[in-house]
Amino acid sequence: MNDPDGLDLYHRTAMRAAAEVIAAYSTSFGLACRLLGPRVRPHVRAVYALVRVADEIVDGPAAAAGLDPAATRHVLDDFEAHTLLAIEEGFSANLVVHAFALTARECGIGPDLVRPFFASMRADLDVTEHDDRSLRRYVYGSAEAVGLMCLQVFRNAGRPGTDPADPLVAEGARRLGAAFQEINFLRDADHDRTRLGRDYLGVGDAPDARAAVLDRVDRDLRAARACIPLLPKDCRRAVAAAHGLFAALAARLREDDGTGRVRVSNWRKAVIAAKVSLVPTQRGGAA
Repeated sequence: MNDPDGLDLYHRTAMRAAAEVIAAYSTSFGLACRLLGPRVRPHVRAVYALVRVADEIVDGPAAAAGLDPAATRHVLDDFEAHTLLAIEEGFSANLVVHAFALTARECGIGPDLVRPFFASMRADLDVTEHDDRSLRRYVYGSAEAVGLMCLQVFRNAGRPGTDPADPLVAEGARRLGAAFQEINFLRDADHDRTRLGRDYLGVGDAPDARAAVLDRVDRDLRAARACIPLLPKDCRRAVAAAHGLFAALAARLREDDGTGRVRVSNWRKAVIAAKVSLVPTQRGGAA
């Protein structure tokens, strides 16, 4: 009970738990995360582990366990409240929440980013078709806010105090998150419609509508790419790898007829990883 290493051990265990969640759910993200420097890597894993668990609550496992929509909403609401309380108090009995709270407290991630994320997750329980306004709100919470969380990690992890990111770099992070999300909408459109009863973009299989979304994605990817050299040097290669992977997915989506879920081959992922090893790290400073 008086073990002086008890809290440190708990911290380390929570961070390992977050890493296990990511390893189980996303090989592509795992590839990019390995390219992060050790200063930021565990914190980015903590962010995405929390995001992944919240996403799973609304995307099927809770229902498969027998929870009705009202019970699922209660679980999600409790998860959000528990997360906010852990950020305030610095402790949670949930290891994933504890890991995220450690990261949030060290890096300056506050309710202004956490609440919009959970609002988007909650929308998945209520909204089956989005209009332009609700889609913008959803994409901000589910993707752009997560990008801004990561940017707080990039700037502040391992450093005294917390500072906001440069507005230009923050805009790049938001646009990269938006591009990632819209690519995922297109990749998962058939699954979302048939299994989850959701239609995020409302484009169906119409080639012109899909092309318009991909044009927007390409603009966002170009804007985000211009900001990569402005990131801290221990983050640039990982972000470039994620950017390269999703740019490859966008290219595949342009060639696809919309009836299947496109993927990037392991060979192509290896090529992307090799290319980003050449990304310069001597330019730029903190974001």
